Amino acid sequence: MNSASHGFRISAATGLHKGDRAYQQDQVEIFTHPRVSGCALAVVADGMGGKSGGRTAADQVVMTAKQVFDRFNPSIENPEVMLRQLVVEAHLMIKLTAITADEEPHSTIAAFMLLPNRTAYTVHAGDSRVYHFRGADMLRRTTDHSYVQRLIDEGKITEAQANAHPQSNLLTGCLGTQQDPPVEVMAIEHVAVGDALVACSDGLWHYLSPKELGAITNALSPREASEMLISKARQRARGTGDNLCMAIMRVEALAPGH
Repeated sequence: MNSASHGFRISAATGLHKGDRAYQQDQVEIFTHPRVSGCALAVVADGMGGKSGGRTAADQVVMTAKQVFDRFNPSIENPEVMLRQLVVEAHLMIKLTAITADEEPHSTIAAFMLLPNRTAYTVHAGDSRVYHFRGADMLRRTTDHSYVQRLIDEGKITEAQANAHPQSNLLTGCLGTQQDPPVEVMAIEHVAVGDALVACSDGLWHYLSPKELGAITNALSPREASEMLISKARQRARGTGDNLCMAIMRVEALAPGH
């Protein structure tokens, strides 16, 4: 995706794998804005609840994201308001569909939007994450809405202990449940040339440290990086892996003459 008038181009890729599960309930998409060059949205959704319920919930997150993003006018509307609206609308859509379902389907969301002025915004609910890397170094990541993250915040366990904790998949907030989802929006004031934004479900980040994520994302093209990261996560899962997905977007300098 070229944004010649803005002096940069966006290089991006998504990756999706069923892991060792019988059904694929993760969904991932990257959308470019229909009217505004240099504006793109990446969305990851990890659906839960029955063999079809979770997939339906994740599909609704992605579909709602596209509709809300397509309506969005970056030059006059507030990106934070748009991302909040995206989460609330997706949450309501999942709940409406759930009225006819046997189980209570729900989904996480981790999304980031890059604007033509190279500011970015992230939104998340649940334990799908967004990372911001400069070169191979992680500048920041979203904080999971999960039971183990709460234990980390309270100093009761370490990050390393959290991964092996028996309740590591327990969420304290997501979309589609009875309570309203946490809507946490984070602004990234400047995405420099060479920076990468990565959104992924816990089926991926569970097996990779931020150092590894950053090193591989920095060393390879987004397409190759997503393939290698998924293959590493698959090896480390040793036959017990969850669904996994990711979206990578990197800001690159335009080649001379563009």
